[in-house]
Amino acid sequence: MSFRTVVVRERSKLDLKMNYLVCRNSKETKVFIPEISVLILESTSISITTALLSELVKQNVKIIFCDEKHNPESEVLPYYGRYNSSKRLKQQIDWKKCAKSAVWQKIIENKIAHQAKFLQELGKVKEANLLMSYQVEDNDATNREGHSAKVYFNALFGKDFQRRDGAFTNGALNYGYAVVLACFNREIVKNGYATQLGIWHKNEFNAFNLASDMMEPFRVLVDRIVYNMKNRQNFKAEVLEIFNWQIKIGGKSLYFENAVSTYCQSVFNCLEKKGKGEISFYEL
Repeated sequence: MSFRTVVVRERSKLDLKMNYLVCRNSKETKVFIPEISVLILESTSISITTALLSELVKQNVKIIFCDEKHNPESEVLPYYGRYNSSKRLKQQIDWKKCAKSAVWQKIIENKIAHQAKFLQELGKVKEANLLMSYQVEDNDATNREGHSAKVYFNALFGKDFQRRDGAFTNGALNYGYAVVLACFNREIVKNGYATQLGIWHKNEFNAFNLASDMMEPFRVLVDRIVYNMKNRQNFKAEVLEIFNWQIKIGGKSLYFENAVSTYCQSVFNCLEKKGKGEISFYEL
């Protein structure tokens, strides 16, 4: 079972040897590939062999490439993550509008509930009560998600905070969201579905519409890390600690990635049941 998050930050040569990832820089390091869950390449001066890339993809390792500013820029996904991908794609195309609307409503209700709980823990009772008063309609027709986001982020980071500015807080949030998005992309592909076809997100320029939909409640976990961040100089390492978290989901305490897997499977089942199934949301 994979459990390691491997981050390469300096000029290195990565290749494959006997089912090991071999990293050569000032020293040589070997990591057994079946133990790797995520590989993050933070430097643009890293070279990697196609043999290693191919093997990592076969073994469902998330590979995230960063840009010159060391921010996640792209990732590697296999064309087909499951033997019956064609069947799953047809099912995905046939998901009923009413099913997608019902699932989106449940996702946004849960996201707002997690936001309210976090604000309660911080003593921001007025804002938490406001969020809890919101009634999410089918397909979130009244955009409670947008309204809650404004209240929530202003309560967390101050009334001058804007989600699109270039400040450190947004950079840290974006880094965390990108890492979590990659987890969902891998799970979607592994189950044979297409990341482009979303439930609510339909942006033609977004290759990850479905992951953007499904990850919404999990964004609050990143928000918690960034809000409580102790060392700005090492914020990426603090964000990556999310992979070591244990989360209650489906009556069990699971590591983050296993919790994502359980949650995703329940969302797919709910969509196949025309929105009438139960979704396994996480608890802290």
